[in-house]
Amino acid sequence: MPVAKPYHHGDLREVLMHAAEVLIGEVGPRAFTLREVARRAGVSHNAPYRHFASRDELLRAVAAEGFEHLRASMIEQMESGASARERLILCGCGYVEFALRWPQHFLVMFDLADVVHGQPDAPPIGESAFGVLFDAVVATQNADVIPAGDPMPIAWTAWSLVHGIAKLAIGGNLPLNQQSALDFTKLAAESMIRGIERSGGNFKIS
Repeated sequence: MPVAKPYHHGDLREVLMHAAEVLIGEVGPRAFTLREVARRAGVSHNAPYRHFASRDELLRAVAAEGFEHLRASMIEQMESGASARERLILCGCGYVEFALRWPQHFLVMFDLADVVHGQPDAPPIGESAFGVLFDAVVATQNADVIPAGDPMPIAWTAWSLVHGIAKLAIGGNLPLNQQSALDFTKLAAESMIRGIERSGGNFKIS
């Protein structure tokens, strides 16, 4: 058993977050406890409660951190785009790249909806990240690349596309390395955009 170590107040939260991320990578987001996180961090089993009132609160913190990483990854990828069309495609690449780099966060963010989004009194998580994708869709419409109209179904379609690729890639079910997965994401996103172009503005939910 590791010896409990004293941590400065400002460091403990970061140490616990890191321990939780490592443990999630080993056992999944549902099979760990605060006690095990504390043991991995080398602190007393009561120490996590200084920052997290419950296991679910720690998971929400991991998810919130993940959505910030996701937002940053999409924005960083989009910066090299020379057109609205290219930036929308690169936004999807940023999504997949995030999942490949931060798979533990990805699992918590999307496999624990009841924990991440199921607390009515808690602030919403993930809206700013989705907003990056939504704004990229609107910009592509404004550039007359895809038909005008309600951008939400298009944003949902784009999200579903890249989320599926990301999920398959981190689960080892897509026989591609990281660069090939990103190349495939570009190809799939381009195909999606062409399909929307051919819809002639009829891309909507009845």
